[in-house]
Amino acid sequence: MPHRLVAHLAGAALRLPATSPGPVRVTRDIPVRVRDGVVLRTDHYAPAGRDAPTVLIRTPYGRGGPLRLLGRLLAARGWHAVIQSCRGTGGSGGTFAPLVHERDDGLDTLDWLRRQPWWSGALGMFGVSYQGFAQWALAADAGEELHAMVAVVTASATRDSTYAGESFALDTVLTWAELLHAQTVPWLARQWELKRGQPRLVAALEHLPLAGADRVATGVTIPFFQEWLRHHTPDAVYWRTRVFDDRVARVRAPVVMVTGWHDIFLPAQLDDHATLRAAGARPRLVIGPWTHGSPGLFVAALREGLAWLDEHLTGPATASGPAVRVDRSASAPVRLYVSGAGGGWRDLPDWPPPAVDTAWHLHPGGVLAARPPVASAPDEFRYDPSDPTPSLGGPLLVAQRAGPVDNRRVEARPDVLTYTSTPLTRPVEVIGPVRAEIHVRSELLYLDVFVRLCDVDRGGRSWNVCDGLVRVTPDRFAADPSGVCRVPVPLWPTAYRFGAGHRLRVQVTGGAHPRWARNPGSGEPLGAAVTLRAGWRQVLHDPAYPSALFLPIVHSGSAQPPI
Repeated sequence: MPHRLVAHLAGAALRLPATSPGPVRVTRDIPVRVRDGVVLRTDHYAPAGRDAPTVLIRTPYGRGGPLRLLGRLLAARGWHAVIQSCRGTGGSGGTFAPLVHERDDGLDTLDWLRRQPWWSGALGMFGVSYQGFAQWALAADAGEELHAMVAVVTASATRDSTYAGESFALDTVLTWAELLHAQTVPWLARQWELKRGQPRLVAALEHLPLAGADRVATGVTIPFFQEWLRHHTPDAVYWRTRVFDDRVARVRAPVVMVTGWHDIFLPAQLDDHATLRAAGARPRLVIGPWTHGSPGLFVAALREGLAWLDEHLTGPATASGPAVRVDRSASAPVRLYVSGAGGGWRDLPDWPPPAVDTAWHLHPGGVLAARPPVASAPDEFRYDPSDPTPSLGGPLLVAQRAGPVDNRRVEARPDVLTYTSTPLTRPVEVIGPVRAEIHVRSELLYLDVFVRLCDVDRGGRSWNVCDGLVRVTPDRFAADPSGVCRVPVPLWPTAYRFGAGHRLRVQVTGGAHPRWARNPGSGEPLGAAVTLRAGWRQVLHDPAYPSALFLPIVHSGSAQPPI
């Protein structure tokens, strides 16, 4: 089947706007030499005979598969599509070191584009996940030539996502390292490993010390994995040249952000949105019921991204054909999906919307209620890192394991405390940042506090909505004279409607492994820890120590939440 027809059929199947007529010329493996002599392999999809803008995608995932289709879709719309493999990947020279070379390599690629006879002076960028990091590395220095950005499940800074709550996102980092390494092994060997359920990766996620986990998963040492185990402190010099959040406010190009409620980078991407808004920009934000790699996200990214490029990148009509314009002047800056009972898509003027920050307190007997706390004895559980509390669903790199799942299996464990409301008499709609404050007394000085909000349906199934984890160390959280620490726990933001008859549930426990690396309780260095210390801890919920979950309630049928 001709590639042009494939692109046309794909566009029709995805209900994308109609493409412009004309053939697409493809030139593959173009050598683009950067300042240190490394050659970056690049594919060019050109709309024949057109003086057109350019859309750049820089990727470490190879230039085949979906990117070939995307290149043709972009070119079929009348743009030059340039897809380049980051150094050390996809046939490009050099060694892949995440985030290290993306700014300089991006600037050198832009310089190469300027010297091409088909360069029009207008640039757009499109990228998912790491491809988006590469966009942010370049964006502030691209000048007036950058007319539009499409940033999908990505952020300008990855450090805080890697060490969310100052723990370590083990599942995401190790799974990503294994995925990148898998691109270097024979195809049949890779398929066999996938068919077997990736037993090497499963074993690696359980392995201690973590410094040996990359070899268990891949058979080789992964340099960046080792570096990320060593350079984990917030002020590490290592990260200063690998994050680009201090450049976001300088970006003048219009940006559309597409992400999901269960995406691994959601908090960081919303930080970028807030930075752009504070700088006076008006980015578009779309948040759907998606995980990092879900098919629905891919479709939405194409629709939103192509429409955004149509609006901001396409120039005036030329002799070679009319410009494709989409009138989106009436589009709301924020479009989000409210999950849960009777939710659906909403258009908002900004993020987050006005809401009433409402405390739902933990009470004795496993009760969660919006009334004040009462005098009560603390609840207690024992966390054992040799049998760590498992993570279920939520924001994970692998779409098949991510998202909402029934939590009853993990809630039945003795190391998980649950607090549940009475059935709601009317719907409660929560949209915005979610946080908790948990007062903890621990037998050990080193521990984690994991908090998860769930929706318990009429059948008793407990579906995770959002969660967060914070690592407690003596230098981060000082205990009072009675040994109690107040631990603030930021949860993932959400937009969720709890239906009438449903119940809210809060889980409190000592970890969520392997999504976050288990806390060994010993205070040993992240990569070297092998000593596992179990210990008791107490969760307090009396008037002096009012542990609570704080929900941004935008609608509950009345001015006050149900009690």
